[in-house]
Amino acid sequence: MDKGKMRTIPTSKMVAHSCTTRRLSKNRILQQPASKVVLVACLGMWILTTVAAEAGLPETGKNRTVSFSLQDKNAGDLLAQKWGIRLLPLRSTAAGNMLDFRYRVLDARKSAALFRRETKPYLLHQRSGKVLAVPNTAKIGPLRNSDTPQEGRNYWMFFRNTGHLVSKGDKVTVIIGEFRVEDIVVE
Repeated sequence: MDKGKMRTIPTSKMVAHSCTTRRLSKNRILQQPASKVVLVACLGMWILTTVAAEAGLPETGKNRTVSFSLQDKNAGDLLAQKWGIRLLPLRSTAAGNMLDFRYRVLDARKSAALFRRETKPYLLHQRSGKVLAVPNTAKIGPLRNSDTPQEGRNYWMFFRNTGHLVSKGDKVTVIIGEFRVEDIVVE
């Protein structure tokens, strides 16, 4: 064939050829028992993550999570017994772009789970069901305390309030691993 002359192949034949080639290679792969297991496992993980993402909630270890509602008059005492902390008011800050969650450590040993770096805190806006996360900045990292807790000290974490979704008077739920407190009113 001359360099100047190019053979043209109709597009429909190219598409049919590429689809046949792909089908054959997929069929060959699926004939291997290990490939079927991997495919099923990937499909299962995709379904689980899709369902969790659509629910809008992070995994909270529901089997072990003890949920506290601030509408219960004994919630403060129960939080102190179980987690070794006392909640301080949750406030809107940074011109409404952040939510400032603060608490005082009463028992450093009990509250240590709240300071684990691998545990990601979330704030759930109860009215809309949206989940807000702690911002992770490039220079200083996540905007939360993750040092060793000390009794009698106040600690904080900020949640990003994009679009001023949460406003004063709204009820939210704070989730940090197995820790979950509902009905916190934003001041």
